[in-house]
Amino acid sequence: MQNSDLYSEREKIAARIRDARVLAGLSQAQAAEKLNLQRPAISEIESGRRKVSAEEVIQFAELYKVDTSWILLQNEQNEMSEQITFAARELSKLKPDQMSKVIDIIKMLPKK
Repeated sequence: MQNSDLYSEREKIAARIRDARVLAGLSQAQAAEKLNLQRPAISEIESGRRKVSAEEVIQFAELYKVDTSWILLQNEQNEMSEQITFAARELSKLKPDQMSKVIDIIKMLPKK
């Protein structure tokens, strides 16, 4: 893996840590206090300028009540599978005419 790929992954992990903190309703100062870190350390981690240790990933996950695999970008494929399962479940609840409309809408969406 090239350095640019590693940096990109570090930025993605940093963004997930930041997003989890925000969703947990904590400020950087509050998170730092609970994790026994300095607030600038949280800022450095969330900006991707500081590497995060395995122990810190576990602490962040516990504090923010998220899975470590989500922070570490390991479940992106699982997220897609869960979304597809959810969509299929919801589609199965539709009446035939509603299903036809949804399929028509899907056909109009741009493909990658």
